[in-house]
Amino acid sequence: MLDKQRVLGRVDKIRRSINRLADFQQMSFEEFRENADNYAIAEHHLRRALENLFDIGRHLLVKGGLGHPDNYREVIDMLGKAGIIPMNFASRIRGMAGYRNRLIHEYERVDEEEIYNIVTTKLKDFSEFVEYILDYIVKKRKD
Repeated sequence: MLDKQRVLGRVDKIRRSINRLADFQQMSFEEFRENADNYAIAEHHLRRALENLFDIGRHLLVKGGLGHPDNYREVIDMLGKAGIIPMNFASRIRGMAGYRNRLIHEYERVDEEEIYNIVTTKLKDFSEFVEYILDYIVKKRKD
């Protein structure tokens, strides 16, 4: 059975991480690099947002009887096929799965510039994902 409170709790964690990451959007790359803590904070919140995004997706799919994804890319693809997120959005964000894996397994290859570029160009994707999930939850309440 779908645990809406669990989903809403994860949505809240994504939003808090996005809000923290948004602080870095006001900085130039040079300002971002000046303080080594900026990279550590940004990397932490980016990883946290990604983990929560995939946890939500897997939960909706499995508990909704929509399938059991084998990997994070499948989570995104299956959310699109199930109509939880639009297919064009799923296509646009499916690279998040690979990026999550890089942050976890190839972290030594991720640098300041890469994190900065993601933080300054991709946060809207997290917000958009959250909106699709909330719309889905509202629809489920009516069912």
